[in-house]
Amino acid sequence: MRVDIWSDVVCPWCYIGKARFEQALSDFTHRDEVEVVFRSFELDPDYPKDERETAVAMLTRKYGIPEAQARAADAHVAGLAEAEGLGYDSGRPVGNTFDIHRVIHLGREKGVQQELITAVNEAYFAHARRVFDRDVITEVAAGAGLDASAVREVLDGDAFADAVRQDELEARQLGISGVPFFVFDMALGVSGAQPAETFTSALNQAWARRG
Repeated sequence: MRVDIWSDVVCPWCYIGKARFEQALSDFTHRDEVEVVFRSFELDPDYPKDERETAVAMLTRKYGIPEAQARAADAHVAGLAEAEGLGYDSGRPVGNTFDIHRVIHLGREKGVQQELITAVNEAYFAHARRVFDRDVITEVAAGAGLDASAVREVLDGDAFADAVRQDELEARQLGISGVPFFVFDMALGVSGAQPAETFTSALNQAWARRG
């Protein structure tokens, strides 16, 4: 069975949803027969590549709300993340994620995609590292098992750009407008960072469909 997960690396709900899904998968009887594939979805594909601001500043600007309200909203998400045992730094930066998605496709090709996603999440959400910067994403990816020179080669060219765009096209074709979005065997969809019990139910339903 295959589970496709559309997500973005700056999406805190994707971070939390991944943890809850993995909790459900770890308890799933047939977990060793489940292939998990992370698919690209940019929350803000037009975000300037050279722009850097904090997540709180972005929320304030994007939604036109007071900084105190943005901090309260982020603190609420932080509490949910911490309840899952996840690190969460509200001072993390925001940036364009297209190149990171390309590196994640390299990770899939090399068989370390899940390790890479976990490493990027840890660096970004728990330690507020600038994973949009070339040297940082190269270091993080190398720590997850990729060859640093291969990562730099991807970043210096346009490798996997078409793969990222194809993921996003497929998301639109499936009617996916927000992430995280989990698709079980291209037959059953689950939207959002649902409780682990919801993912358990989806895994069981998708497995049962296989007959």
